[in-house]
Amino acid sequence: MTSPAHAAVGVDIGGTKTAAALVAADGTVLRRLRAPTPAGSGPGAVLDTAARLAAELIPGAADRPVGVGTAGTVDPATGGIRYATDSLPGWTGTAVRAELAGRLGRPVRVANDVHAAALGESWAGAGRGRGHLLLVAVGTGLGGALVRHGRIDPGARGAAGAVAHLPAPGAGRLRCGCGRYGHLEAVASGTGLAAGYALRTGERITGREVAERATAGDAAAREVVERAGASLGAALAGLVTTLDPQVVLVAGGAGGALLPAATAAYAAELPSGWADVPLLPAALGADAVVVGAARLATEELVGAGRPAFDEGKD
Repeated sequence: MTSPAHAAVGVDIGGTKTAAALVAADGTVLRRLRAPTPAGSGPGAVLDTAARLAAELIPGAADRPVGVGTAGTVDPATGGIRYATDSLPGWTGTAVRAELAGRLGRPVRVANDVHAAALGESWAGAGRGRGHLLLVAVGTGLGGALVRHGRIDPGARGAAGAVAHLPAPGAGRLRCGCGRYGHLEAVASGTGLAAGYALRTGERITGREVAERATAGDAAAREVVERAGASLGAALAGLVTTLDPQVVLVAGGAGGALLPAATAAYAAELPSGWADVPLLPAALGADAVVVGAARLATEELVGAGRPAFDEGKD
């Protein structure tokens, strides 16, 4: 049985909530804490909240870094935020790694939240046992992440896996979150579903409501959801031939609605040489980021040729 003394702490900093968890050596979440993110009070208050939650869990963890998954593009060299949206005002430029290390008195490792979720799924979720993974997170926007050899591949700027800005056929009239038109996020996201439905019917409702109406038999909503799923599936098939992962996972609140059409388009577009690369739903749900962040906290052990979690003797 895994001892809590060999557990690690993972933190998830989002625009509306901050979560922390004590995670065992096998990926099991032993304890969870969460609090509203005080986004409107500035980065210092956000960091104070994250540090408070982590500090409460640290006594049950091994003497190793705290892992953090956060909204925003994370500089892989500094652990600071290169860019963030207004969901966390003032977050751009925040030195998350240094600030939290100072508050906690121990090293901190930081990754983008979707990157952390992919690492968690690769370790203890739907990608368990597969060291090469592509994950897309379909929420209000569209995020993505790569795991290679069991580690996050952040790219040169911390933005690897940003599938949102791939060109998408039929999206020319829809505006992406980046401000340009014709990108995949403008179709295959909660915002994209809402925009597509408004364009089709003139009625403005949320992406969640579009998905619910599609399930209830609304023809226009079903058309929008199926188009979004087909666009996503075709794009993922193309990415598989470029990135060569062992598995592709779809996560996020809108992911389930898009998955049936995405699966059909993915199978139709995937070349036979990659026919054994499955498209699957992610498995960890709301725990994915904290589990991946906890895994991130152990990477110095992996890098030293030791197990990711040292369950053995001192």
